Amino acid sequence: MEFKSKLKGFMTVAAVILTAYGCSSSPGDEAGTATEAGDRTEAVRVLELGYSEIARSINYTANLRAFTEVHLAPAQPGRVDRIHVEAGDRIGRGQLLVEMDRTQLQQARLQLAGIEKDYRRMDTLRKVGSVTRQQYDQVKTQYEMAESNVAFLMENTTLTAPFDGRVSAKYFENGEMFSGAPNTPAGKAAIITLVHTSRLKVMINVSERYYRHISEGISVEITTDVWPGEVFMGTVKTVYPTIDPATRTFTVEMVVPNSDERLRPGMFARATMELEQIEAFVVPALAVLKLQGSNERFVFIEENGRARRVAVGLGERFDDMVEIISDELSEGDRLIFAGQARLVDGVAVEVQW
Repeated sequence: MEFKSKLKGFMTVAAVILTAYGCSSSPGDEAGTATEAGDRTEAVRVLELGYSEIARSINYTANLRAFTEVHLAPAQPGRVDRIHVEAGDRIGRGQLLVEMDRTQLQQARLQLAGIEKDYRRMDTLRKVGSVTRQQYDQVKTQYEMAESNVAFLMENTTLTAPFDGRVSAKYFENGEMFSGAPNTPAGKAAIITLVHTSRLKVMINVSERYYRHISEGISVEITTDVWPGEVFMGTVKTVYPTIDPATRTFTVEMVVPNSDERLRPGMFARATMELEQIEAFVVPALAVLKLQGSNERFVFIEENGRARRVAVGLGERFDDMVEIISDELSEGDRLIFAGQARLVDGVAVEVQW
């Protein structure tokens, strides 16, 4: 009896709890909560969108390069007899830089001298008809090959500077063997490397959307961390004619005068190009909101007393102002720039001036 009495009491309490829960979760109450949220009004401030004229500029980072870089090496392996320069030396066009071992050249000259005698003798005999044309042609061919070999060895026994510049690297010492195997950071074989630094070049890969805006001769501003606050002017030299389908970029080559050689190849630099004057919407940066967990940016527009959310892209930034880009925005739209953090799409708003 005691157990039945306790069970009956438990069931009574459960019934009371279920009844209370059912009353508090009625459809009518849920509708009332939703209506209350939808009827709330947020106080906001707005500004009227209008076009501003801005300079479209693009900024890219790059490494400065020598205008010309040559990895100097003979056409065939051999012993390095003497190197006349060291890394960092200034050199002039035509200056003797490297001498290779002359043993092969001397042997080739002796061989040429012997063949030349045979050729002269054969030429005399041909004129009197004592040898056939075929015999004469064979000796003539041998003489021409020996002469070409001597010229080749002479050209590659001494290496001279092809331009005015500096020696940027030296890879061998006197007496060492040059094998012809790649030994430079560029993956090429060389005894020394020469650079022309009175002009430098900058190579950048630019987004394809700017292709029609960039042409040869456009001015470029170059800045570096080595010379903070200083701007070095350059120009666009070459716009490569193809787009890389993998990156959707094209290559632009720029030239920077460097007569005082304050800039050096390998320096980190920033290149800025002013492309054109355009009209754009420039608004306070605080008016632009970011969707949490993504890179999506958006703003709110006030229309007929309600907030409308509009996705935007970002363009140039000007201190506390930023360019916004969207096909959904028009001149004269009322942009909400205060109170927007509490808004959701479609909520009622009250404009305060």
